[in-house]
Amino acid sequence: MSLTSRAYGERGRRRAIKQGIDPERLPPGQSPTAPGKWPVLTVGAAPVVAAEDWKLFVYGEVAESTAFTLADLRPRAVEHTCDIHCVTRWSRFDMRWEGARVRDLLEPTPRASHALVHSYGGYSTNLPLEALLDDDVLVAWAADGEPLAHEHGGPVRLLVPKRYFWKSAKYLQAIELLDHDEPGFWERNGYHNDGDPWLEERTNRDPFAFRALRRQARGVSQP
Repeated sequence: MSLTSRAYGERGRRRAIKQGIDPERLPPGQSPTAPGKWPVLTVGAAPVVAAEDWKLFVYGEVAESTAFTLADLRPRAVEHTCDIHCVTRWSRFDMRWEGARVRDLLEPTPRASHALVHSYGGYSTNLPLEALLDDDVLVAWAADGEPLAHEHGGPVRLLVPKRYFWKSAKYLQAIELLDHDEPGFWERNGYHNDGDPWLEERTNRDPFAFRALRRQARGVSQP
């Protein structure tokens, strides 16, 4: 663990204790946000998609290409409470989400092994298929009892709680199943391919080069 991660982690644990949060819930190098705070970070201009026009396209290594509207998904609604962890070192606890389980929307072929998740606006991120099949992975349209706000990816975003939050793509448009791994936007630009917060898989790059990339991208990242 780097000196920066240790410093953030120690500060984060003190902050968690002060907020009444078990510090063992905090991954390495993370710090809890202030109560009620949810930082806003987005790649480029945030696309605007009306809820009534939104569709999720599922294609590639699937039994049959499919498109879902919000009306199609709402009868499949489940609720899930989880913690989220951003690669920019903030964590938010006990968030309540509503959405449809991704696993219930996929019919992978035997060849399928990975997914490339696409957003309106051109953002993409990659995940192994097994990660999308977890019970807690949702196509989410509500958070903390409210419709998902535009600045947080509304009307619909992906939720993958076990990965750093850039993997939970905002403004979700499509899930493309593949027979191989293919990196997305930030993975091509130095973020770790897997992004496990408990293993602190933040970057594949030299740390100095990555910090330069982060400075360049500050305010235009995608958690």
